[in-house]
Amino acid sequence: MKIYSCETHIGHALDMFVAEQKEVPLFEMATEEEKLSTSCTYCEEAATYVVANE
Repeated sequence: MKIYSCETHIGHALDMFVAEQKEVPLFEMATEEEKLSTSCTYCEEAATYVVANE
């Protein structure tokens, strides 16, 4: 599972990941490429963070 998040929605992204996956996620900054090409899962802002289990 991978969730892209902006600054505003990072708390929600972390909460949703833990609720669905029942594990602590990896939390890292999005790469420059991801920032340019990927929007937040919850809004239209550019993704700043990646919350994932990979």
